[in-house]
Amino acid sequence: MLMTTLNDTQLRDVQYQLHPYTNAVVHQRTGPIVIERGEGVYVYDDQGRRYLEGMAGLWSVAVGFGEQRLVEAATRQLQKLPYYHTFTHKSHAPAIELAERLIGYTEGRMAKAFFTNSGSEANDTVIKLVWYYNNALGRPDKKKIIARQRGYHGVTVASASLTGLAGNHKDFDLPLPRMLHTACPHHYRNAPPGESEEDYATRLAAELEALILREGPDTIAAFIGEPVMGAGGVIVPPRTYWQKIQAVCRKYDVLVIADEVITGFGRLGQRFGSDVLGIEPDIMVLSKQITSSYQPLGAVLMNAKVTDAVAAHSGQLGTFGHGYTASGHPVATAVALENLNIIDERGLIEHAAEMGELLQQELRALADHPLVGEVRGLGLIAGVELVADKASRRPFDPLGKAGAHAYERAHAHGLIVRGIQDTVAFCPPLIIEAAQVRDMVQRFAATLEDVSAFVA
Repeated sequence: MLMTTLNDTQLRDVQYQLHPYTNAVVHQRTGPIVIERGEGVYVYDDQGRRYLEGMAGLWSVAVGFGEQRLVEAATRQLQKLPYYHTFTHKSHAPAIELAERLIGYTEGRMAKAFFTNSGSEANDTVIKLVWYYNNALGRPDKKKIIARQRGYHGVTVASASLTGLAGNHKDFDLPLPRMLHTACPHHYRNAPPGESEEDYATRLAAELEALILREGPDTIAAFIGEPVMGAGGVIVPPRTYWQKIQAVCRKYDVLVIADEVITGFGRLGQRFGSDVLGIEPDIMVLSKQITSSYQPLGAVLMNAKVTDAVAAHSGQLGTFGHGYTASGHPVATAVALENLNIIDERGLIEHAAEMGELLQQELRALADHPLVGEVRGLGLIAGVELVADKASRRPFDPLGKAGAHAYERAHAHGLIVRGIQDTVAFCPPLIIEAAQVRDMVQRFAATLEDVSAFVA
């Protein structure tokens, strides 16, 4: 942290607020950086310091901070219909229009949308949908869902069980039964010397098939994965991975779920990460960039196979007994529509593809640095893994030592990044310009020198 003496605002925060993903004991000593306002790709703290927001908040602010059109869209909707629900045959125009827009984006692959308040709630909903779907088909034992080690799918009791990170399970008594995990597709860390990406992908698909056969295909309902893993360390799957994984899923009638919470709406240079990586999901999960996080909103998109079975079963039971008070909230859906208008009108998906190439190029120019083990990423998401020894790929001990220091020192250089163990993650707003990309990498290069001195 930049400040050693806590001011009144920081002291009140320490006294009254429990922070997510924070060491509460350390926080009592350091206090927070209090962010006061944002403008474009920058945010400002209450001391007047400016930071280049290299993580778009939490992988999510596509159109940047301070976008007046989103403020106006929210204001108009608040004045007209500030709240209404979508239970029991009720609806409203923003939710209807957004559902239509999202389904249209999939060009016929998906059939219906269900709205939630977050990606965590969306994945929680997916689990219930998958179970409901198999009950509708008379398959009460086909309920297990396979996720991946280091995958991230949320923090509710159910969605955190899909998440494959120890910090989300330890002492929360998770994961729940029926949630299984297969290997993380990280070639740099997990492939033996000489194994090609294609051969590695073949081996991972074979491991998935072995897991399905061991558990029993009649018990496996779905496989869920992020097109590119985000919070697990920005892990790009090896070539042919998704094609081979999907082939196994189709062989055993296992639904394919694409968690697009981070990769949706242009992050990888196309509308969805599934388009980039050749995924043909039965269910898609969306959030974050859907509103640029100006309002909380998530969505689950389902293909006709899933939708038809769920709808028919609700007819037999008399209702589809699931939903949230704010499902399809009129203000959130109105903001989403305007946010998507901005993305389309300004060509931000194409812009992200161009800036993504530059970001990957600029970061790879740091590959010879003694601390840099691997630079990886796709589009406007990237990770730089720091290692204690380049030749052997030996990690730091303790793991996360270098990443945590990089996270802290980046603030001193006016840069916000994320430390994921010893991987430094980047995910700037889609509006970032070339000069800002280069500036961001230069600030990170200065941060690397600080880390070098720290670990020496």
